[in-house]
Parts: sequence; structure tokens; C-alpha cells
Amino acid sequence: MTGSGRPVIGLSTYRVDAQWGVWDGEAVLLPTTYTRSIEAAGGIAMLLPPPSEGLPAAEFADTAVSRIDGLVITGGSDVDPSRYGAERHRETDEPHGQRDVWELALLDAAAAVSLPTLGICRGVQVMAVHGGGTLHQHVPEVVGHSAHSPGGRVYGEVAVSIEPGSRLASLVSASTVGDRLTVSCHHHQAVATHPGFRATAWSADGVLEAMEADGSADRFNLGIQWHPEERDDAGLFGGLVRACTPSG
Repeated sequence: MTGSGRPVIGLSTYRVDAQWGVWDGEAVLLPTTYTRSIEAAGGIAMLLPPPSEGLPAAEFADTAVSRIDGLVITGGSDVDPSRYGAERHRETDEPHGQRDVWELALLDAAAAVSLPTLGICRGVQVMAVHGGGTLHQHVPEVVGHSAHSPGGRVYGEVAVSIEPGSRLASLVSASTVGDRLTVSCHHHQAVATHPGFRATAWSADGVLEAMEADGSADRFNLGIQWHPEERDDAGLFGGLVRACTPSG
């Protein structure tokens, strides 16, 4: 740990135009459901905004990772498909290059020191791309329905099957019926290939819902496609926080 007491968990953030009070301008944002979940699990949340254009992302990431005990790559807009050698699909968001560069740099820095890492929604996709993988750019075209992202501010409820004996299974078992878990999803993209990771959860239509690093027994390095912070699901956040302690 970086110090005594509660572990400090860094969370990547949006850097977007926003309104607050009488102000209107660029802001660093993250839903409080993330920080509240970290706090409930026994950690302290620290926001990690993308550096301004022109600043050295790798240097910033190395320094940031040296000051935290764990890392969460959070949800958000689509990864730029050029990052995995694909043309942009008509349904894919406009690229947010600043955030892509930042989160990939954070993953580089985290890997260098075996920092416990959790990827959520966009986060699991960034982890796959970081490892040399690819994404399905529009899941409804792959599975024939939009249950994973009904649209607007509504989360889809999806049942996922979890691989018995996986790290994931040990973290969410209290919330499952058998090896199945109902989760809150809001994504139209998904991981297609994932070098260095093994899939550990799937929805009935075959969409990958979770993956963890091969040989990850000694490092918490897990990505999930759903949003546990929206269901007050403490298991995953608790697992991350425990992994950041000397006995974790």
C-alpha cells in the first residue's frame, strides 16, 4: 500500500463539456456511483483525469500509478477503432483520443508494477485493446437484438453465466443463482478477441461479459462488461480493495 489505512483506488474519468451552477465549460466527470462503491468497499477513490493535450501521458501515468494502490478503468464512450486496426463503424462514437491515450498509458504503468486493476464496461474493452485484442463495434448486428443497451438512460438487465472456479466466481457468488448472475448493462460494443485474457462470463447470446488475465492468481486483473456500481454490488469492488492490501 502507498500508506497506512485504506487503500487508494484511482479511477479514470471523462473530460467533457458540462454545466454546473452558473458555469458551462470543460470538466472532469465521473458518476458518484463509482466513488461510493469504492468507499463502501473500504477504499478511498482518487480521480485520474486525462492530461491536457500535449502533456506526456506515459510520464503522468507512471507517476499516478506510483501514488495509488489499485486502478479502475471506468465506463464511457467507444474506443477509437484505429487503436485495434479497424475502420470506424457508422454506429461507433466519435473518437476521444485523449482518453484512449491516457487509459492505455495507465494500463502500461499498472502492468509494469502488477497493480490490481478492474475494468468496467468501456474499461474491459480498453483492457482487451491494450492486450492486442479487437472489439465488436455494434453488438446488435452480431446478436440480433439490443438487450445489452436499450437506449437513453435505461440499463439493460442481462443474465450472465460465470465460469466456476474463476476469480470472478469467487467475488460474485453471493449474488448468483447457481452460476448465473443478472447484471446491469449499457453497451453496444463488446470484446471480440482478448489475447492474454481468458473469458470467464458470457450472456446467453454469446457476448463476452467478463475476462481475467491468464495466470492471474497473483494479480487482480479483471474486466467486466456490466456496471456493478449501479446495483451496489460490493463483491467486485471489495475484491479489488482486498487485493490492494498486504494480505489481499
